[in-house]
Amino acid sequence: MAGGVAEGVAMDLVIEREVVGPGCAIVTLVLNRPQRRNALSEGLVAALNEALESLRGDREARVVILRAEGGVFCSGHDLAEMTGRSAEEYDRLFANCSQFMLGLRQLPQPVIACVQGVATGAGCQLVAACDLVVAATEAMFYTPGVKLGLFCTTPLVPLVRSIPPKIAMEMLLTGEGLTATRAYEVGLVNRVVPAGELRNTALDLAKKIAAASPLTLSIGKRAFYSQPALDESQAYESAARTMSENAVCHDAQEGMTAFKEKRVPQWRGE
Repeated sequence: MAGGVAEGVAMDLVIEREVVGPGCAIVTLVLNRPQRRNALSEGLVAALNEALESLRGDREARVVILRAEGGVFCSGHDLAEMTGRSAEEYDRLFANCSQFMLGLRQLPQPVIACVQGVATGAGCQLVAACDLVVAATEAMFYTPGVKLGLFCTTPLVPLVRSIPPKIAMEMLLTGEGLTATRAYEVGLVNRVVPAGELRNTALDLAKKIAAASPLTLSIGKRAFYSQPALDESQAYESAARTMSENAVCHDAQEGMTAFKEKRVPQWRGE
């Protein structure tokens, strides 16, 4: 990444950090198991959960990009770890993975998936769990567990919250995939670009988002994911309360004042 500085390497996970302004950085989590098609091993999931925990308290990190090395974004769970396990071991494996997927939703910072090649099973789940998705033209998205005798039950959780139910059900029942273009049409993907433009497109999008107040981004993301569970009147009540709480914050007052004074706002994240 141009101008980026490697912050840490944990074998299967690389963390990159690019400072884009005073107290403002974009953090990239890189799946680094190309030899295993970036499958979500227990070790990789543990490293990802640790990274999210660190990001929650990182006041400089404004946006997170999730990308992968090699020709495949993520092939899902590592099948080498998926056979001959006990019920308790499967419980732990799926619980840890679910913790990571839910953690993406609960992370204060917006998360952008940068997808090349194939995203299948839990890899498709990972895409659906991110806030925004930029995909290469040739990318494909699958939930093929039904063909293996193991229905993609945890992957369907964010999937049915991202695309129309009948399209999700067809993917789940047939194991057939969506092209990047089709994924864009149904709302799984925000932008489709040539593979050579993938990382720069994600970075440009991240920089636009990073210009906003980190507090405002966090408040907005939390509200976005909480309101669908409410009926319309409850949603308005919750949204109005959130806007009032947001309005008295320094950054909201600063932003409105800066607009009136025709100057760039100075965010404090409070």
